[in-house]
Amino acid sequence: MRSLRKIAVLGGGSFGTALANMIAENGYNVVLWMRSHESVLECSSTHENIKYLPGLSLDLKLAFSSDLEASLKDADVVFFSVPSKAFRLLAREARKYISSDARVISTAKGIEAGTFKLMSQVLEEELPQARVGVISGPNLALEIAAKQITATVVASNDPQVSYDIQQLLGSYYFRVYANTDRFGVELAGALKNIYAIAAGISSSMKMGQNTVSVLVTRSLAEMSRFSASLGANPMTFMGLSGVGDLFVTCTSPLSRNYQIGIALGSGLSVDEAVKKVGHVAEGINTTLMIKKEAEKLQIYMPLVNALYETMFNGRPVDEVLKTMMLAEQNIDVEFTGK
Repeated sequence: MRSLRKIAVLGGGSFGTALANMIAENGYNVVLWMRSHESVLECSSTHENIKYLPGLSLDLKLAFSSDLEASLKDADVVFFSVPSKAFRLLAREARKYISSDARVISTAKGIEAGTFKLMSQVLEEELPQARVGVISGPNLALEIAAKQITATVVASNDPQVSYDIQQLLGSYYFRVYANTDRFGVELAGALKNIYAIAAGISSSMKMGQNTVSVLVTRSLAEMSRFSASLGANPMTFMGLSGVGDLFVTCTSPLSRNYQIGIALGSGLSVDEAVKKVGHVAEGINTTLMIKKEAEKLQIYMPLVNALYETMFNGRPVDEVLKTMMLAEQNIDVEFTGK
């Protein structure tokens, strides 16, 4: 595995930085690419990403660059850790610099607006020569940076890609499990952002633990129902990328989408909530896209519909909750047979 000569992480946000630092600590030659040259200079001089991971001393072996070509030159593994709205453009820019045998891994948990493409599908379109995979799971960057015990899932149609990423990232505090259902793993990572917003709203309104329990379990039912309708394996949602990621984003104040929900529950508008949180929250746009797709495919998604009404039509949360309670009472656990 040490034959991997160079690793590139594209994106200097909290997760990209934590990921690159972990790889450096594992002894690999890794460069963290940032679009801002000023950020590169700051991180190089302080060995700290003050904006996204303040207080964390980054490994001295971690290199920083704003030169995309130099960052990707001879890279055996490339991680794309940028928001979904910037994903395709960056992949297109990177195409001429990425080698034909490179492992290209998405860490983004979102869906492309206008195309309903997942990020691995964007990579396949823009980088047809690459060997594509995704990582997803309950992976809060601040906790990874603090070396708290964490696990993730790597999913790829190429078993060698999954094996290589397991070896590259694995450590005494970070475990990497494999899954062949790349579509399900990636879709779960995008969908849970919707329900994290709903959980934040419920927390802000001081709803009881019974309510939170209902919200999380019915969210899981909606996620798996929607994804299975599109071809994902519903059992994927019983793992780290499904129930694991859903749980952490629906309960942790470190989750951006949860914080958006907190702000919405306090009476702020969507725009005001985004401004207050100050970072990209994928769940807002994902809610718009999933509602549209669910209606087109006639998939029953009462929680998505309720959140949409609250965020974009200004309906009071209490009123929406009452509507939800009048929704159809269906079976508790789907996909279990008769």
